[in-house]
Amino acid sequence: MLKISIAPAARSDVLALPVFESDLADAKGRLPALTELDRALGGLLLSAAKDEDFTAKRGQLLVLHTHGKIDAGRVVLVGMGIRSRFEPEVLRLAAGAVVRRVAKGSAKVLAFHLSATRDPAGCMRALVEGTRLGLYAFDQHKTAKQKTALRELRVVLPDGTPRTPELVAAAKLGEQVAAAVAWARDRVNEPANQLTPSYLANQVMALCKPRGLAVQVLGKKEIEKLKMGMFLGVSQGSSEEPKLIRVSYEPKNPKAKKRPAVALVGKAITFDSGGHSLKPTDGMVDMKSDMAGSAAVFAAMSVVAELAPPFPVHAYAGACENMLDAKSYRLGDVLVSRLGKTVEVLNTDAEGRLVLGDVLAYAAEEQPAMIVDLATLTGACMVALGRYVTGVMGTDDGAVWNVLEAAKASGEEMWRLPLTESLRGQLKSDVADLRNVGERHGGAITAGLFLREFVGETPWVHLDIAGPSLSTKENGYLAKGATGVGVRTLVELIRRRAEEIEPHAP
Repeated sequence: MLKISIAPAARSDVLALPVFESDLADAKGRLPALTELDRALGGLLLSAAKDEDFTAKRGQLLVLHTHGKIDAGRVVLVGMGIRSRFEPEVLRLAAGAVVRRVAKGSAKVLAFHLSATRDPAGCMRALVEGTRLGLYAFDQHKTAKQKTALRELRVVLPDGTPRTPELVAAAKLGEQVAAAVAWARDRVNEPANQLTPSYLANQVMALCKPRGLAVQVLGKKEIEKLKMGMFLGVSQGSSEEPKLIRVSYEPKNPKAKKRPAVALVGKAITFDSGGHSLKPTDGMVDMKSDMAGSAAVFAAMSVVAELAPPFPVHAYAGACENMLDAKSYRLGDVLVSRLGKTVEVLNTDAEGRLVLGDVLAYAAEEQPAMIVDLATLTGACMVALGRYVTGVMGTDDGAVWNVLEAAKASGEEMWRLPLTESLRGQLKSDVADLRNVGERHGGAITAGLFLREFVGETPWVHLDIAGPSLSTKENGYLAKGATGVGVRTLVELIRRRAEEIEPHAP
């Protein structure tokens, strides 16, 4: 376990110093810590930077052995790019890259300068999150475990920057968020023969109950009583029983308890074969990750319990497998949703929206202040926005704006897509109220339009995380595989809402 402390410069195995391009190009405006460090090393640091063509561009690292000239065995200059374009996410990525590099060696203590910025608390949180997540590895099923000698991160504050309660709180929140993201990554990376709907429910209970959160898990009979025909239709081809999972945070203050809740809904298809609309091998191999939305909302709830906002927060997921069997739902079947709306199935691989529709309707019945859902929903969203950007849709501009601002502050890239009414006609069925797919073009939007049918007048925001739920390569704090996307945004959304309601709450 990596110990994290806020301390002045002290003996360390590695000293990391973030620098901007202007620090190397302009001697007059150079970061004082860089000048002092170069002087202590007899001018070798800046000389090495020039020789190695290190210009402090984002992603660049320069490692230099100090040969005992300072109280650190090695120095790492960390490229931060152009100063005017800096944001905490740059530091988060850089911290992840540094710790990956350091973790491969024998270093036990890493000292990391927190560069002076307009947002020291935001940078503190980013540094802690980036460091923690940079060390993440999923090796539960490997006989040879990944090992590192690194045991401590010492955050070095700029000269004149006090160790304030705000900085300490930011570091603590960073640790909590990083732990939640790691939990979500573990669940998404887990193979589907391990992470069944029942196993997911047990993992959620183990995470949430010790934190004082209420957990309710309903099985097939209870789901039948709730008349969730779309959810049951998707699950009927699997031998694994479906589970409806609900996690609730309730504030202790009676007045706060009466405030409208925030509802979080996650897609939880623990394996998606496509059903009769069978996926090809290449499209199916990563379908253990089709429950990434649920992993994010439940992981976020573990931090919500620590934040203790002055309003209720509930998280929901309908967990099941979409499998091909004699009992599987078929093309042309008509399913009856919890709302009573009928849906003609024209593609059994568009199953996530069916389960989500029933769960969204269930969540909306409690009249929350807003609903936010996360789902690995469409390949069309990846075509539109690429692998690393989340698509955002919603019925309420204020709610959408709040989510987008929370995402920006937490370093998760999102982009709003329109719920274009002209595409609504694609969901018209000849034999039912709706069909579950539209045409190929605009597929992310028609999926959003389908979900909108089940939220009524409740302000609702939909996050399509099909792309950013997985990373195809290591990048900063991102490991190859599950990313835990959405956790940071949800935590920041709840934190900001709490601050708006009680600005001076502890």
